[in-house]
Amino acid sequence: MTDILTLVFRTFTSQTDGGEEPTVAPASAATCRTLLVGDPCISRSLLLLAAVTAASELGVRVVFFTQTQIQSLPLCLQKRVPSLSPDSLKKIKFSYPRTLEELLQQVAGLHESAGTSPAPPALILVDGLEGYLRGPAGPGGPDPGERSRAAHLAALLCDTAAFLTHLLRPSRSDPCRVVASFRSPVDAAAEDPALDVLDRYFPARCTLDRAGGYEAAAAGLREVWHVYLSGVREREDRPAAATRERKLLISPDGDMEFRSV
Repeated sequence: MTDILTLVFRTFTSQTDGGEEPTVAPASAATCRTLLVGDPCISRSLLLLAAVTAASELGVRVVFFTQTQIQSLPLCLQKRVPSLSPDSLKKIKFSYPRTLEELLQQVAGLHESAGTSPAPPALILVDGLEGYLRGPAGPGGPDPGERSRAAHLAALLCDTAAFLTHLLRPSRSDPCRVVASFRSPVDAAAEDPALDVLDRYFPARCTLDRAGGYEAAAAGLREVWHVYLSGVREREDRPAAATRERKLLISPDGDMEFRSV
C-alpha cells in the first residue's frame, strides 16, 4: 500500500515544491498492507485521497468502510472532482458498518460479491479501526478481548485481500491492497495491545505527527503535520527500511498540500 500513498503524495504535492518527486514502487505482497496511525480527521482525509487517487489514476475499484457518514471531501479533492471522470468516482463504494460484527460480515461478503461484480475491488480502506475494536474497559485496565478482536479483523482483511488478489489475476499484476487507520488512546510511550497485534498484520506504517514550536509558528495560520512512511519489516529480526518523510500543510479552509522534506 505504500505505493498508493506515495502516489497520493506526488499527486497532491505543492506545485511550488522544488523537491524531488517520490518514486512510486511496484506493488508487492509485502507493501500492500499499511496501517495509518494518528489524528482521525487527518487519517480519514488521507484515506479519501487514496480512494480517489486509486480510482482515477490506477482505474481500480475501491471499497471504503467507515462508521460515520462522509459529509464532505477534503478541499483539495473538491477542486479536482470537476475534472475527474464520473466513471472513476463510480469505482468507489462506501459502506457504513456500525459494529465490528457488521464490519466482519461485510468484509467476508467481498468473497461472495466479487464473483458477481464486473471486477473485484483492488483496494480496501477501513477508517477508524479503534471504533470497531474498543470494548468496555474492566476494573483491571484495557479490555482483555481487544487483542483477539484485532487479530480476527486483521486476519480477515488479509485473507480477503489474498482471495481478491487471486481473482484479479491475470488481468492485473498488482495485489489487492489494504490500508486502515487507527488512533491509539494510550500515551505514545505506552504499549497498546491492539496496536501491537495490528502491527503483525500490517507490515508498513504511515504515522502522522503534528508539528509544534517554531515550525508551527512559522507556518502562520496553517497546521503543519509530519507524515512518516515507514519501510516494510521483512522479518522480525530485521528492522524496517528507511523511513520517508513528507510535510503536510493544512490551511484554515481545509485545503491540503504535501511538501518534500
